Amino acid sequence: MKINITFDLTPEEFRQVMGLPDVQEYQQELFNAMLEKMKAGEEGYDAMSLYQPLVKESMNAMSQFQNLMFSAMSGNGDKNTNKK
Repeated sequence: MKINITFDLTPEEFRQVMGLPDVQEYQQELFNAMLEKMKAGEEGYDAMSLYQPLVKESMNAMSQFQNLMFSAMSGNGDKNTNKK
């Protein structure tokens, strides 16, 4: 037996369902600050230094989510629950 379930959600609806924060304002502020510095030609400005912490944390969160989904699908929840 095969069952397929399809959800038709916008990215915003998906974030709300998953309980994820809405970071659009933060992203826009970060982009505007980066754009201002680029236009001003600030010496020593490195655009990647602004995004590096975000990329690292988002990749870590994605990895944790994938591990959670893999554990749930494989039935390997908490292995130490019933063992003595």
